[in-house]
Amino acid sequence: MTKQYFISGMTCSGCQAHVEKTLAQVEGVSSATVDLTNKTAQLVTEAPFEALESALKGSNYSIHKEAPSESLTPLPPIKKKKTEKGTYYCPMHCEGDKTYNQSGDCPVCGMDLVKEADNHSSSTKYTCPMHPEVVKDEPGSCPKCGMDLVPKEVDESEENKTYQKLLKKLWISCVFTVPIFLIAMSDMIPNNPVLDLMPMKNWSWVQFALSLPVVFYTCWMFFVRAYRSILTWNLNMFTLIGIGAGVAWLFSVMGLLFPEVFPAQFKTASGAVHMYFEAATVILTLVMLGQVLEARAHSKTNSAVKELLKLAPNTATIIEDGKERSIAIDEIKVGDLLRVKPGEKIPVDGMITDGKSTIDESMISGEPIPVDKTVEDQVSSGTINGQSSFVMKAEKVGADTLLSQIIHMVNSASRSKAPIQKLADKISGYFVPTVIGIAVLTFVIWIIFGPEPRLVYAFVNAIAVLIIACPCALGLATPMSVMVGVGKGAELGVLIKDAESLERMNQIDTLIIDKTGTVTEGKPSVESIFAGSADYSDQDITQIVASVNQQSEHPLAQATLHYAEAQNISTREIQNFESITGMGVKATLDEKTVWVGNDKLMEEQKIDCPEQLMSQAQEQQAKGKTVPFVAVDGLLIGYVVISDAIKSNSHKAIQELQKLGIEVIMMTGDNSYTAQAVAEELGLDDYQADCLPQDKQDKVKSLQEEGKTVAMAGDGINDAPALALADIGIAMGTGTDVAIESAAITLVKGDLHGIVKAKHLSQAVMSNIKQNLFFALGYNTLGVPIAAGLLYPFFGLLLSPMLAAAAMSFSSVSVIGNALRLRSRSID
Repeated sequence: MTKQYFISGMTCSGCQAHVEKTLAQVEGVSSATVDLTNKTAQLVTEAPFEALESALKGSNYSIHKEAPSESLTPLPPIKKKKTEKGTYYCPMHCEGDKTYNQSGDCPVCGMDLVKEADNHSSSTKYTCPMHPEVVKDEPGSCPKCGMDLVPKEVDESEENKTYQKLLKKLWISCVFTVPIFLIAMSDMIPNNPVLDLMPMKNWSWVQFALSLPVVFYTCWMFFVRAYRSILTWNLNMFTLIGIGAGVAWLFSVMGLLFPEVFPAQFKTASGAVHMYFEAATVILTLVMLGQVLEARAHSKTNSAVKELLKLAPNTATIIEDGKERSIAIDEIKVGDLLRVKPGEKIPVDGMITDGKSTIDESMISGEPIPVDKTVEDQVSSGTINGQSSFVMKAEKVGADTLLSQIIHMVNSASRSKAPIQKLADKISGYFVPTVIGIAVLTFVIWIIFGPEPRLVYAFVNAIAVLIIACPCALGLATPMSVMVGVGKGAELGVLIKDAESLERMNQIDTLIIDKTGTVTEGKPSVESIFAGSADYSDQDITQIVASVNQQSEHPLAQATLHYAEAQNISTREIQNFESITGMGVKATLDEKTVWVGNDKLMEEQKIDCPEQLMSQAQEQQAKGKTVPFVAVDGLLIGYVVISDAIKSNSHKAIQELQKLGIEVIMMTGDNSYTAQAVAEELGLDDYQADCLPQDKQDKVKSLQEEGKTVAMAGDGINDAPALALADIGIAMGTGTDVAIESAAITLVKGDLHGIVKAKHLSQAVMSNIKQNLFFALGYNTLGVPIAAGLLYPFFGLLLSPMLAAAAMSFSSVSVIGNALRLRSRSID
């Protein structure tokens, strides 16, 4: 019996895995699936609820029969900082797509939370270019000189504020660390001149004093994060840094205050204890340098979203009572008439009501050629008007615009986890305890087998092991590539719903495509209408078809209505309208039953079809035309010839997909003649005609059962079931909202070449992720043994903790740098 329960206390994928494993081990539970997003557990079980409750007792998680009013969390609240409100997330995605409403540190890995770029413009201020002291909340005229107010420069980004704050701390650290380092290294100078000023014991007190600002101010946050990681047992990079640098500094303080308690091995010839203030402060300063470089790099990873945000204008020109005035973008309401002048950005989504122009849509679709637009054509926010002015009616504003939806989708996808990251997560779970164990083992081995002074070698090498290990590089390997890749896709007009889709696209070997709107333009037009009965003229058939189709929203129905309008033929009132999915429509006109639809509808309704008329219609179908039939009271009386041009790049795109090893299958609700003509022209691998929505879904399922990895591309409501079932659903951005919602990838331009781009992008991102993982794993695999002293028996080489800190800091920066290479990658 399948039962659903609710789980509280989960915050990340690790929590999810732990709860799932625990519940699966309960006697009587056949299977357990835990959903982190919805905080639910689906169990196939006969076990009593008490047994499940008992299994989780004593942990940070609880199971409930009903949804708890508030989920519990085992982690302490994140450290608050005085920053503006917003949406923040961990760059390592420790807790999946979990976000916070304020900045701080990730409670799992300790990394600085990153602010998600948003498109709220309500905080825009306006100022006078001549009198900058004049600042207003809305556009208008300067009260001093009368000039138009202009948008004030936006405050620096949250990432830049973090970067500047860390940079300031780095410089302060350097100011105090460099003197400590020079004092410590002065022993290497012949006839040490420093000792002429005062004894080394006094200099040790100077080092201690100089180390205090570094330990307790600039780098104190590392120790706070380390403490929190141990408290919550979410061991991470800062655990190792805190232990390593903290032990070195505390050892030095103890040696300064109580030298008599230390054995001779830790003392110099003069009897003073070896000090490691320089090691502790240099390590912390180098880690701070790494944090500064990471903060700088992070600001570039979501540059695509920031570029999209720049597309949204701050103001618009509204027309009220025949007069034009400038208003803030947030004031626009649905139905407002807006004037868009030459060269301006279109403020919201809407329809042109007066005028025409060419629109540069490259920032949305990725296509460089401007598009001609005229009355009743749709325009999107963020696109740029050409040389003509026009009036538009606002239809979608705020978060409903295409630009806002793209930004939301890119942000959401950037925070999602790719399946390949499970490997990194699994390794990271054992990483820190393993490194601490290796550090202890290193200390023991050097104590037993090392040369004199053994204690000193053991101490220094154990610290080096703790410092050089970098779980951060491993954790960043996947999310950085995903974030940059998703942003790159947005620039190309390929919108990716989540990281799993991006990874799975690389595995696709079969593609099912629809015909209308996918392979073809999706804008069918009537070529001609033929009457096959002496009782009806062509005009009569046109009026009947248009009258019956006036309540249908199907593209073919709309084509017949436009044709009748062009012929100045009016529609008549109908009754009992009924849409028959995948076949056509039925209605009552002048007390007669009328059917308009495909040959399958004629067959199902047992329509009497004259052989000569059917033969004529089939000739048109053989040419690739779509032919809806018209029947009245059980008799076929005529047909309509509709053409839908194949998109100019469909043939090339299909050839490229086939070169990539993808089998391309077309499934259409059209008849077999039309489907065959299109399939032969495009060189498709296979096709299937007369398809109902269920047929497409069944085809996807059967191919998956054969072991195929299937992508489905479509644009209509009838494609939604197949899009949802496919391994990858690809929606044409020119299609319906239902199709786009059901899909994992949306192509803004709405053509097959976007699938080629998506495939190439997926290959590039997966290759980049594997490079990052190889680098991160290779770095730690080589670095830890070298820090432990592996090279000493053979070459007499040891790695100092300071060099280990430098290597650790640059390792994660290198991973981010490699991910950023995707930004300049050419994706065709």
